[in-house]
Amino acid sequence: MNCIKKVLAITGIRSDYDLLSSLFKLLNKDKEIEFKLLVGGAHLSNSYGLSIKQIEKDGFDVLTRIESLIDSDSNQSRLKSASIFLQNSIDIVAHYNPDLILFAGDREEALIGSLLGSFLEIPSIHFYAGDHTKDGHIDNPMRHVASKLSTVQFVVLEQHRQRLMRMGISEQRIRVTGSIALDKFVGKPSMDKKQIREYFKIQKGFENFGIVIYHPLAEEKDHSYIYFENILQALKMNNINAFVSYPNTDPGNKDIISVAEKYRDDKNFVIYKNLDRNLFMSIFQNCQIMVGNSSAGILESASIPIPVVNVGNRQKARISNMNVIFSQSDLDAINISIKNALFPEFLEKVKNVKNIYGDGKSAIRAYDLIKNMDFHEMIFKKEDVLDES
Repeated sequence: MNCIKKVLAITGIRSDYDLLSSLFKLLNKDKEIEFKLLVGGAHLSNSYGLSIKQIEKDGFDVLTRIESLIDSDSNQSRLKSASIFLQNSIDIVAHYNPDLILFAGDREEALIGSLLGSFLEIPSIHFYAGDHTKDGHIDNPMRHVASKLSTVQFVVLEQHRQRLMRMGISEQRIRVTGSIALDKFVGKPSMDKKQIREYFKIQKGFENFGIVIYHPLAEEKDHSYIYFENILQALKMNNINAFVSYPNTDPGNKDIISVAEKYRDDKNFVIYKNLDRNLFMSIFQNCQIMVGNSSAGILESASIPIPVVNVGNRQKARISNMNVIFSQSDLDAINISIKNALFPEFLEKVKNVKNIYGDGKSAIRAYDLIKNMDFHEMIFKKEDVLDES
């Protein structure tokens, strides 16, 4: 019997928050559920835009804010930040004693959530489990470790379910919901291009525009800032104005930020740290092209739809829709890829793409599962994969 009365979600950065925000709204409206957020990491950092403001605007109850982010640029700092978040969460979560812990994706917050659930004997759900890239990034194995530790895994694709089963996770623990992040694309954007230009006080240009979201990758971090500048230069070569995001907090981010600041006064670009969700969604849904290496290009862009140029090895071998072009990181390759992405015949194909990652109804599927599954009877993992072979 389901007895979920208290639900706690863990979030440390805008990207993982947006993956589940549509579900959070459903849980928050449920009068039978006390829903709270445990917030830390980049959400509380001015350097990355204080995205806690979006959480406050959405009206969610924050159980605790944990100042955990070491604003540095090293491998050690990311691990230390994760340890601070975990160490300061243990007693708080134990005392609150929720019936269910939620976390998403492949960053350290997912690992922290799965550890808290496992050791405190609290059922947990890992969202976006079973996905996989071949880019060598630490996020990839972290996703799989979180899945092994969590009670239940909600996945986007059937292939993700199959991967988890091959990892030895029992079929009874896995549910296919589609991508909850796509639910935000139901309906029209709140702002049109003219309103976006007025908001940013843009006097000239940006009748059409692109969006750039580029993050450092471990094996490329010594050169990521060069690849990022190549993107900006290629956009200028093609006379494309663009809204350009700050990178995430992974090692190598400071050099990328330095390049972004170098272009802050360039009239071709608008550089930003973080944007209100409605504003960001309006830019995303009105742009003509996305360039960078964000998962948003892989998972979400086909719901608009727009062409995407994914630069470098981040997202390598991830299942993608036909609107995505994978490019090498040198200037010539990016330039050619942008031209190909905006070629009329390619744009015509993009118009008809259907997003394989979801239909805009995933949040309600996940919500119904949370309301009806008996998580407590599944908390202790007694099954042995050899018994099922």
